[in-house]
Amino acid sequence: MTSNVIVAPPLPEARGPLSAAVVSALRDGAPASIARMDADPFGEDLQLALYTCYELHYRGFDRVDPEWEWEPGLLRLRARMERVFLDAIRTELPGGDDVGAALRRVTAEATEDTGVSAHLRDHGEWWQLREYLVHRSIYHLKEADPHAWVIPRLRGQAKASLVAVEYDEFGGGRGERMHARLFAELMRETGLDPAYGRYLDVVPAVTLATVNMMSLFGLHRALRGALVGHFAAAEISTPPGAQRLAEALERLGARPGAEVFFTEHIEADAVHEQVLRRDVVGDLLAAEPYLAADVVLGAQATAMLEDRLGGRLLGAWRAGESSLRAPVLT
Repeated sequence: MTSNVIVAPPLPEARGPLSAAVVSALRDGAPASIARMDADPFGEDLQLALYTCYELHYRGFDRVDPEWEWEPGLLRLRARMERVFLDAIRTELPGGDDVGAALRRVTAEATEDTGVSAHLRDHGEWWQLREYLVHRSIYHLKEADPHAWVIPRLRGQAKASLVAVEYDEFGGGRGERMHARLFAELMRETGLDPAYGRYLDVVPAVTLATVNMMSLFGLHRALRGALVGHFAAAEISTPPGAQRLAEALERLGARPGAEVFFTEHIEADAVHEQVLRRDVVGDLLAAEPYLAADVVLGAQATAMLEDRLGGRLLGAWRAGESSLRAPVLT
């Protein structure tokens, strides 16, 4: 019998001085501080430290006092890391305020028959598919949670329509249909451990960055436009990739029903894309046109970080190597 008792994940292993300071503070109850902030913005140390701070707003960690969520010293350290990360993201992007052009580019790139999903459909091996699911588990086991932060920051039709999309993401009122639950079932079907946070120690910084971006945008009211831009870009790009991944599961001989997570996204996100374009992005910019550059930021950042992740996976696989920090044992 499967237990319904919620168990928080353990604290991760540190990957450098920043993450060591955060993990030690949470483990020992000591103040978190660090004198220098010279870590690579996209590197293992900063991304794990930032992820660990953000996770206090989600499930937390085993044996960590929930009061740490709002501990002032840790929040100050997190703010310093956020500035470094956000500045680095902005430096990598072309920017601008043409929302239509930014979303059209996302659409064009999503429909190109290339990238990780195309590789898995056409050439991928079973172990590569399982690694892909391990990477994605860091987000999909809490799917749509980061986007919920933006709900109180919106008004009018933009809020109503985003809530409608979130309602679908959370299963339309049915716990067993929540997308996070469907992903957990997919992990079971492919022989992976669906426990929340189980694979945090083996995923690289490039994976953590894609999730940290969502939390960063969602937890800051000033970045509400960026969160909306990210959400729109994610929903635009999901259906084509989900179709390819469902076909990959079939080609690789997955058990019947394993593809439900992906087939759910093929239909649902095709509808969500139109709702987000017209009713969320459109209504938000009608009320707050000065947020256009932030919406572009969110869309461009999503594409950039996903490209980085895809490069990591395909580069490793084509070399016959694991894309993880440590291979997942069967």
